[in-house]
Amino acid sequence: MAHSRSPAIQNAALEAAGLADSWHYQLLPVPPELFDETVRALPAAGFRGVNVTIPHKQAALALATTASDRARAIGAANTLLFTEGNRIEADNTDAPALSEALSRHIELGGSSALILGAGGTARAAVWALRDAGVQDIAIWNRTPERADELAASFGARTVAGPADATGADILINCTSVGLRDGDELETLVPAGQLRHHRAVVDFVYRTQPTPLIRATQAAGVPTVDGLELLIGQGAIAFELFTGIPAPVEAMRAAVGLSSPR
Repeated sequence: MAHSRSPAIQNAALEAAGLADSWHYQLLPVPPELFDETVRALPAAGFRGVNVTIPHKQAALALATTASDRARAIGAANTLLFTEGNRIEADNTDAPALSEALSRHIELGGSSALILGAGGTARAAVWALRDAGVQDIAIWNRTPERADELAASFGARTVAGPADATGADILINCTSVGLRDGDELETLVPAGQLRHHRAVVDFVYRTQPTPLIRATQAAGVPTVDGLELLIGQGAIAFELFTGIPAPVEAMRAAVGLSSPR
């Protein structure tokens, strides 16, 4: 995605780790019809791996030679690692990043959640919540059939609209609403509903907080924004790529984030 902050984050990490002379992280916009062809050509060009964003996460899993149990269960991958023998290993770092970030605000075991969206990011969110012991997960999507399919895969349920799950402890936006100028909060969820949740997550990130994050903060509810999640999943990916611990503070500083409380 053109607005991606990943290059700044990962290149700062490479610099902090003393790898900047031999490693570089770059943005590669790829149309869906060229995804397979492009990815398969990258190892020969010297790439160690790639991070994958929408709309390529399910395609990334499909082309991989092997996949982690996590990525296979989710049905989507956002990280591909190139190894010997022209092998492509797939993983999903969105899920553990979400669990770790949310656990700083709420006890996940036994809680409830409402997921907005039914794509690859939503699949990772549902899996992460199930893995962390969240008991009741409701899913809403503009295309009900997609929500039904996702719910059936993970033993969740669907709702006709966000207002039907007002009492959910956690609200997670896995749609792209909020990414574009002019996107309105009310196309996602009524602003008055936000105070009924105990934590709100928005996978979307921009230079300024999204309408959902702004409204949630105004309601006094803890938030996890897309930039926080980007740092979390990026740290895991960095360790997969390089084999060394990620310099998380350098990654956070690259986008002006302080340490989480």
